[in-house]
Amino acid sequence: MKKVLIMATAFVTLTAAAQKKPVPVKKTTSTTPASPLKNLTDSASYAIGVSVASFYEQQGITNLNTSLVAKAINDVLGKKTLLLNDYQANSVMMKCINKAQEAKSKPNIDAGEKFLAQNKSKSGVKTTASGLQYEVIKEGTGPKPTTADTVTVNYVGTLLNGNEFDNSFKRGEPISFPVTGVIRGWTEALQLMPEGSKYKLYIPYQLAYGPNDQGPIPGGSMLIFEVELLKVSSSK
Repeated sequence: MKKVLIMATAFVTLTAAAQKKPVPVKKTTSTTPASPLKNLTDSASYAIGVSVASFYEQQGITNLNTSLVAKAINDVLGKKTLLLNDYQANSVMMKCINKAQEAKSKPNIDAGEKFLAQNKSKSGVKTTASGLQYEVIKEGTGPKPTTADTVTVNYVGTLLNGNEFDNSFKRGEPISFPVTGVIRGWTEALQLMPEGSKYKLYIPYQLAYGPNDQGPIPGGSMLIFEVELLKVSSSK
């Protein structure tokens, strides 16, 4: 009787242990998708696509018909008649880039135009036909430069928010350049200034760097300068 009880107890213990034993999980093998880049030509082709797409994305052009991109590549490499010649293609691309830049620069453009609209009614501010605004801080008595002359000036340039982006005073020396060798707003303003003058200029973005970024100057920025005309040098 005792032997039977021991065997029964052992059976129950083994059964319980068997129930607790983890059930082996069937292993599954994961497969990595095969790369479509089979050779150097494939890799180079993909790299060219990455380079082109990245470049135009940086220019703000993200809405592209990739089927037509592929067609253009095939037409060029296949020596087929192109839908656009080189001049037309360049013209279209410049138009797209400028449009994208204008959209990106719109907040700066709007802020500048709002400022200029209010600033023109400020006492002492004069506005020319081009939209250039200026104040006379000091009126000189020397000759006014022409487009044929070279000038020497000191100046400070700031953005609408007050951030300074250039300062010849801090560099410790004035700068000389042809009157026509600068942005349109400067070329116009310099011809209004007698030698010895100091003016404050408010230059719309159209007379500055347009919708495109220029170093520390964001695209579409209206620029503010204090310009001191030190010398006019005739080229004659």
